[in-house]
Amino acid sequence: MFLYLAKRIGSGIILLALVTTITFAMLFGATENVAQNILGENATAQDIAALETRLGLDRPLLVQYGDWMARAVAGDLGQSWLMGERVSRILSTRLPVTLSMVSLAIVIIAVVSALLGILAAVRGGWADRFIQLISVVGFAMPNFWLGLILVVIFALNLKWLPATGYVSFLASPTGWIASLALPVAAIVLSGIASASQQVRGAMIDALRQDYVRTLRARGVSQTSVLFRHALRNAMPAALTVLSVQFIALLGGAAIIERVFAIPGLGSLTVQASLSGDIPVVMGIVVTAIVVVVIVNITIDIINAWVNPKVRLS
Repeated sequence: MFLYLAKRIGSGIILLALVTTITFAMLFGATENVAQNILGENATAQDIAALETRLGLDRPLLVQYGDWMARAVAGDLGQSWLMGERVSRILSTRLPVTLSMVSLAIVIIAVVSALLGILAAVRGGWADRFIQLISVVGFAMPNFWLGLILVVIFALNLKWLPATGYVSFLASPTGWIASLALPVAAIVLSGIASASQQVRGAMIDALRQDYVRTLRARGVSQTSVLFRHALRNAMPAALTVLSVQFIALLGGAAIIERVFAIPGLGSLTVQASLSGDIPVVMGIVVTAIVVVVIVNITIDIINAWVNPKVRLS
């Protein structure tokens, strides 16, 4: 286990170095207007040049990246050029918002997909065809479009839920649920579509195995066969899909956060990228990679715990 964790952390560090290097190089060409954006349209050429010198934009790319990397290793992600706050402080307020939305969506996707996938694999017939229909609709319907429909129905017409905004869990648990109900509903449909198909296929393969026939011949109950044996063998494929979906939702949260005016990491990414706020963008990149590495390691450990046939190496 220790060797496995050391390898995964080492590969995560290498990934972090490669991605940050590429991202910094890509962003370097967008820094020419940063000083202008900060000072405004009426800024003089002298003021712009002075600010570029203070921010270090007049230095070579390698020097800038080396300074950023040295500070990042020490835990200092720098200060936002536009907002004037420490990047770590900005991320500490935005990341929990996005993680709460994505985590809640993943939990719902996991539960519903498992139930639908098992139902389709066991029952077949109309149940299987119904789930196939749900999958097609889920794949075809853009989540932002579904979000707009949900806002019109449940927020504007029925007035059951707020159309926009976010309430933290600590401030009000019920308000937190209400503020996330529509955005989470908008993103779970496509997730359920793909995850339920994976569960269905993995369960069908598991139920065709010889050990299932042996268990049934010994009089083991159908519930035990499904949930204690077949599902455990089908879970690695489903968990892999869920981990991919978690990462995809984390990266694609910007659209949903824009639709519902949620102050999360996605909307911050769009804002910082358009304005050329490199310290914030780099901080987001570092945070996203760390989350990806943690999620992948966690999924692998859960796989090894649920299914003893899976070994960490």
